[in-house]
Amino acid sequence: MSEPIRILLADDEPLIRSGLAAILSLEEDLAVVGEAGDGAEVWTQVRKLEPDVVMMDVRMPRMDGIEATAQLVANTGRLNRAPRILILTTFESDDYVYDALKAGADGFLLKRARPDELVRTVRAVAAGESIVFPAKLRELVADRQDSRQPGQPDLVATAGLSSRESEVLQHLAHGRNNQEIAQQMFLGVETVKSHIGSILAKLGVRDRTQAVIAAYESGFIRPGK
Repeated sequence: MSEPIRILLADDEPLIRSGLAAILSLEEDLAVVGEAGDGAEVWTQVRKLEPDVVMMDVRMPRMDGIEATAQLVANTGRLNRAPRILILTTFESDDYVYDALKAGADGFLLKRARPDELVRTVRAVAAGESIVFPAKLRELVADRQDSRQPGQPDLVATAGLSSRESEVLQHLAHGRNNQEIAQQMFLGVETVKSHIGSILAKLGVRDRTQAVIAAYESGFIRPGK
């Protein structure tokens, strides 16, 4: 049997941490290896415990989940292995969710999610999937569409994407996975992965979520289209 997915819980509410730990500990392939009661504790705990996934509350005292996420992403090179970051939030319209995704989080989950949904999401994030429903991401970006300052560089327009890469980015923005993109474009899955890797490199972003945010923010994809 493979090693279980190692999880760090970061939330300022002990009751929330206890509830999450109780749910996750029921699964043989999941292991809660530590907890942090504040965002300021996350970096130390990550370096010490080397979790695969950090479940990060967005609103915490001293250092919130956004700043803690940015700190982890900025210091990825100092870690033996960089954890995936799953943001926990009470409200799906929370402005902080968008800021956390921009900071480098791999997805978000509502605290009222069912236990089975929680478990599936943790597994998906650990496997490298970005957990953001396309419709919700479009809504979050639409709320911030006017925040780009005049003259601010258009990340996608200046990235030099090929026509194939542009098409793949459109599919990513609509929430399609590698297999679905391959079928739509009549390509092999490995070819799609190669295109995605090139897109991330050219945009200078960490993962698919960041690429999709860039696509919407730049106007390359417009909410509602």
